[in-house]
Amino acid sequence: MARIRVLVVDDAVVVRRLVADALSADPELEVVGTASNGRLALARLDQLNPDVVTLDIEMPEMSGLEALRELRRTRPLLPVIMFSTLTERGASATLDALSLGASDYVTKPSNVGSVAAAQQRIRSELIPKLKALCTKRLGRPAATLALPKTGPVAMRHRAPAATPRVGARIDVVAIGVSTGGPNALAKLLPALPADFPVPIVIVQHMPPLFTKLLADRLRLSSKLDVREGAAGGAVEAGRVWIAPGDHHMTIRRAADGVRLTLNQDPPQNSCRPAVDPLFQSVRDVYGANALGVILTGMGKDGLRGCQLLSEAGASILAQDEASSVVWGMPGFVAGAGLAERVLPIGDMAAELVRRVGVGRFGSAGSAVPMAAVGAG
Repeated sequence: MARIRVLVVDDAVVVRRLVADALSADPELEVVGTASNGRLALARLDQLNPDVVTLDIEMPEMSGLEALRELRRTRPLLPVIMFSTLTERGASATLDALSLGASDYVTKPSNVGSVAAAQQRIRSELIPKLKALCTKRLGRPAATLALPKTGPVAMRHRAPAATPRVGARIDVVAIGVSTGGPNALAKLLPALPADFPVPIVIVQHMPPLFTKLLADRLRLSSKLDVREGAAGGAVEAGRVWIAPGDHHMTIRRAADGVRLTLNQDPPQNSCRPAVDPLFQSVRDVYGANALGVILTGMGKDGLRGCQLLSEAGASILAQDEASSVVWGMPGFVAGAGLAERVLPIGDMAAELVRRVGVGRFGSAGSAVPMAAVGAG
């Protein structure tokens, strides 16, 4: 099987060597070249023909953002992973890069103590993303198809787009998303009307700083009030809560309504925040009156949570493979037979509006008297 060809772009020679050495130790990867700025990287694309590019943001002559804009004109499908610093400036620039078409990002190792520790961080965080992004491009076997045959979520061979059931009224929407999530949420949330009648709670796999900046950006483009989750926050119509980086976010029923809770319990599915704890708490509070949504992302966080919701009578939707950056999380849910419908991200807002209208404004499939989806 052909190795994945990687081009490493960073202005710091130490970082280029660190990344190249870490990647070259993997037999499935080949570092075909390095470049110290965006201009040199663009000039070498035809010669090196990489399968994926790692791209620093701040570089002389041509920054990563400038290089990304140019690269997307000529190679719109080439996977690009931004390699950024865990600072507010780095987080903001990373979100800019994602909106310009970057596939994903990895934060640079800092304060890890040694070169060996830094390389281990790169191997654990960067290599899985490189492989996941190149699965479809290289025709490699999709890891998402290796569904569990035993254990808490056994594969149930049901059509992934089964006929939706008409169940209880939906009182909350819970969303889990990872790789490709910022752009997916940027398509979904602004398309929802201001009078969307139920709260939305979201886990997007991101570190601190990133989640607040993401929420701030989505609030500016959306008709709903999008915020980073805060302990005690009211889960109510018109509100969208995004779990803060490095904290699990759950919900609980209090005397004055449903409220957010935050904790730093151990990571689940190697993630904190993780989707499963949120979905389990949504099951506990809302039961069948919940709608779970799994969007683009690596791994299978959310699979267990979706099973719990489904067993309680709740409905589950999943993003389709064609519109997902990585069809990991939604692929596992669809493959396990838990998703009632598998939809492109462009159709998800209309489906949410239709679903929350059931039991409020009429039967399933009837017109919902909310503001037009996506209307200005």
